[in-house]
Amino acid sequence: MDYASSLLGFLPGGRRSTGIGQLLDKLESYLPPPQVERVREAYDFGAERHRGQTRVSGEPYITHPVAVADILADLKLDADTLVAAILHDVIEDTPTAKAELASVFGQVVAELVDGVSKLDQIQFKNRQEAQAESFRKMLLAMTRDIRVIMVKLADRMHNMRTLGVMPPAKRRRIARETLEIYAPIAERLGLYTVKLELEDLGFRALYPVRYKVLERELKRARGNQKEFIAKIAETFRGALLKAAIDGAVEGREKHLYSIYRKMKKKGISLTEMVDVYGFRIVVEDVDTCYRALGLVHGVYKPMPGRFKDYIAIPRVNGYQSLHTTLFGPNGVPIEVQIRSEQMHRVAESGIAAHWKYKSGGDAFGGVEHDRAREWLASLVQIQEGGSSEEFLESVKVDLFPDKVYVFTPKGKILRLPSGATCVDFAYAIHTDVGNRCVAAKVDRRLVPLRTPLRNGQTVEIITAKGATPNPSWSSFLVSAKARAAIRQYLKNLKRSEAIELGRRLLNVALEEFSIPLKKIPAETLQAAVKEAGLEDTDQLFEKIGMGERLAPLVARRLLPTNEGELTHHTAGPLMIAGTEGLLVSYAHCCFPIPNDPIMAYLSAGRGVVIHRQACGNLAGYRKQPEKWLSVAWEAQAGRTFASEIQLEISNRVGVLAAVAASIAETGTNIDQVSLEERDVDSSSLRIQMQVRDRHHLARVLRVVRRMPDVQRVFRTLA
Repeated sequence: MDYASSLLGFLPGGRRSTGIGQLLDKLESYLPPPQVERVREAYDFGAERHRGQTRVSGEPYITHPVAVADILADLKLDADTLVAAILHDVIEDTPTAKAELASVFGQVVAELVDGVSKLDQIQFKNRQEAQAESFRKMLLAMTRDIRVIMVKLADRMHNMRTLGVMPPAKRRRIARETLEIYAPIAERLGLYTVKLELEDLGFRALYPVRYKVLERELKRARGNQKEFIAKIAETFRGALLKAAIDGAVEGREKHLYSIYRKMKKKGISLTEMVDVYGFRIVVEDVDTCYRALGLVHGVYKPMPGRFKDYIAIPRVNGYQSLHTTLFGPNGVPIEVQIRSEQMHRVAESGIAAHWKYKSGGDAFGGVEHDRAREWLASLVQIQEGGSSEEFLESVKVDLFPDKVYVFTPKGKILRLPSGATCVDFAYAIHTDVGNRCVAAKVDRRLVPLRTPLRNGQTVEIITAKGATPNPSWSSFLVSAKARAAIRQYLKNLKRSEAIELGRRLLNVALEEFSIPLKKIPAETLQAAVKEAGLEDTDQLFEKIGMGERLAPLVARRLLPTNEGELTHHTAGPLMIAGTEGLLVSYAHCCFPIPNDPIMAYLSAGRGVVIHRQACGNLAGYRKQPEKWLSVAWEAQAGRTFASEIQLEISNRVGVLAAVAASIAETGTNIDQVSLEERDVDSSSLRIQMQVRDRHHLARVLRVVRRMPDVQRVFRTLA
């Protein structure tokens, strides 16, 4: 007897009743014998590789992957998926390599197993980053083959079923992750039964006391519930029979976690829940669904504002059904869902409802699978240009059910997250439309781009050639795709600005030796790039511009060997025009403006930070003279800069308005005002405003100083 066979005795219930025996029995009902044999071979392989390994519960480790495959067999998935399920931990937990798996079981299985495996071999800064990176890898593998997430969901489900043996802290962490990530993914893919079990198990593990209390209260409130549900179900059956409609009626009680979530969201008690009781009516086709809706509205009065037509406008995961809430016997609210048989299969199993076995391939089909593919493809865009943690947070936002349905001018329906704005809508159409949008019309009326959208509105986006995204949009964007697009644009913009600034800084450093950058031989530059471990000269300039490498040191590396013969002179200052972009910033401690004597500090990651020479904060930077840069203002009209003044004023009614009016008369915009009362008679007033230069600021100070209620006014300085 081999090792795999000997393990069968450890499995609860006997050799052919549970474990591998139960799994093979299930597979024989829908897979041909050669494919069933493949699964058995995978079991032998996995059992051998996991020999000696046990779970926390003390069971042989192989029982876990077999249980995962058993869950997938209930969904009638193909042999490749089942083989991958049995082997899903061999790369992570045993010395088995991906190449070996590919040679024994094929490349498809190897890719599936690799997609599910974690990234334990890579060192991350912290646990959160490692988890987020593993999640990113899994989702991106899922975009190539959707069966990756099927295995992962089944793996998570079995882990949740056996979570009781884990320490409390680990139990809570896994449960929270399940509720925040895996249950919503199951819902997004339409795997409703999987989602419900994950939520129930996660709720019980994360909030055991709340779970028990809610369960006990529901049992207490239940009373004659069985009779109550049976009576209403019989009433519906009678109405269908009378109308000669063939349909199945099923009564149910709302899930515990759904009740808890609604109570928490709306801040209501259990007695205030309006749809604890639910009924499902399954009929033959779409036409009969609407006929059945009329019948149930005839039996009990509908509750105004509680009807939803998910047949005409399906949910994002393809779910279709009619939802209505009625006033039942004694005024008790009841929810009724009406759907066709096909819709019911999709509601229960989602994309798995369209799975049909085909030898050697992915055979998902139907509109639900298309929707899933569309969402997965969007993940590739979301993950570009951000950290793993940002990606994880973006996907979390995208996972929860969409609430807003709006129309394009041509009548196409777009589904957006609750609170989505016109810019979110623009990016939902296409990234280029979002990048170039300048205005929006909602129901033919011009509205600000930050306007939140409501159900049923028609939205038109106005674009302009050459328009670019506004960085301030990120403060109100809701959809993950829009936020990712803005982040990617800013990253590219910052990089191009860093390259240009780095080139200028290096040129200034080389001027000290009377050698312009364009005279440095290309091979010398390439040698410096290679020595620094960088890819190209652009990356070198970028590092200089970001303050991560010092231009004077790079310049000395680029000098020819006979540098002693070079004419050495003091380089001119770097000219600042105020239009340099993200990599040149102005310190908020001293608010430098044109004509101020200034100095610049090279800050790693931020580029060049401009300070006034009189700024008190400069003392802290004196210890790093190599990071200081000589700068001067370049004459350029039209640009405004932030500046701040402080006033000591008398406490009199209307004085603040008078000061603001006087400043406005000088053609100055006020950005921010803060008031601090000093004593009964006077207050201190700080005003941030936009000025062109020192002359403009001097004019403002003169005007304010003449006011009778202004005791003192001066420019702030750290």
